[in-house]
Amino acid sequence: MKATRCDLLIIGAGPAGLAAARAASGRGLNLVLLDDNPLPGGQIWRARVGQVAAEVGSLPADVTLLSGTRVAAVLGPRQLLLEDASGSRTLAFETLILCTGARELLLPFPGWTLPGVTGAGGLQALIKGGVEVADERIVVAGTGPLLLASAATARQAGARIALVAEQARRRAVLDFGLGLWRWPNKLRQALTLATSRYSPDTWVEAALGTERLEAVRLRQGERRWEIACDRLACGYGLVPNVELAQSLGCATLDGAVAVDEHQRTSQPHILAAGECTGIGGNELAQVTGRIAGLVATSQLDAIAGVQTEARAWRRFAAQLARIFALNPAIARLAQPDTLVCRCEDVALGALVGHADWTQAKLRSRCGMGACQGRICGQATRVLLGWTPPVPRFPLQPTRIDSLLALTEDER
Repeated sequence: MKATRCDLLIIGAGPAGLAAARAASGRGLNLVLLDDNPLPGGQIWRARVGQVAAEVGSLPADVTLLSGTRVAAVLGPRQLLLEDASGSRTLAFETLILCTGARELLLPFPGWTLPGVTGAGGLQALIKGGVEVADERIVVAGTGPLLLASAATARQAGARIALVAEQARRRAVLDFGLGLWRWPNKLRQALTLATSRYSPDTWVEAALGTERLEAVRLRQGERRWEIACDRLACGYGLVPNVELAQSLGCATLDGAVAVDEHQRTSQPHILAAGECTGIGGNELAQVTGRIAGLVATSQLDAIAGVQTEARAWRRFAAQLARIFALNPAIARLAQPDTLVCRCEDVALGALVGHADWTQAKLRSRCGMGACQGRICGQATRVLLGWTPPVPRFPLQPTRIDSLLALTEDER
């Protein structure tokens, strides 16, 4: 198996990873920027050709970009097994910056597995990937600013937005909006994305249909009603991607990679930045990425001003978490026959009564499918109070030839 090494490895080519690469370049190091997507830019700049071109164009020549490459396993304290379309290799590093981002939190409710139901961010990804939604009636539901962004993406693609259902309290959302003057660019974004279809204190109780989605049942206080629609995009915020960090021995705190003010993790040779260290938005991701890149290359005298900026965006992140905290009613929507693990068709009724995730997994196969508990693990945290599963080797579904090559090298 091919083996390579680098001085600094940055995993994740989204806003945080790109910012880290720019900050760390020009110091005479062998830098590698790795991402499992075909193009850099992360989820936020997906399909934005101009933005991605500008970001990649700003990377110095000393940064090697490995797109379409993912980490399959941790082989040692500073060595990883990588896999791409052509095969596998090992990569050793001296210093690592984790910018692994976040994924959408999907919570089960009756009908959530019907064709036509996706996450709010998932709908954006589909549209940016070329899925046609022109003239379709779409309901966007869940919580957080992503709902408005998802609705705007669909509207620009020609869809008809029937409703944007935000579960947060009306008064809380109003207070949040009135406080956006502290972050002028966020205020401008909010005004740009605003829609008369926005309805706080409202959530989806069920997706209705036989072979595919036909309508949704909504609730606002004691009022219940149904809306016919072709698609439902429903997401309850984001969850930091911490599985790789955990496999490397990094400590976590409140579901995110724990870092100090210099973005250092509990492992001396590993830093982390962006959404994997806590959900805070694009601006915070870029700022923490810059800090990590500067610290990793011993440019400590340059971080003071950047840290001040980071603290301002962390205050914004704290506001987001407070205003859009999950309504407990959302966790009570799933019924005994509602699927929780879609990979293995495990319903909530098969999980209730088990002491924890491990016991439920052994007796029901929950979390043993392709996503390896990334979706259902977070769902059971909300529904049942369980601790999400600890990642195991391999970290993602991996080709057999990669595993065989690894075994041969170890003999």
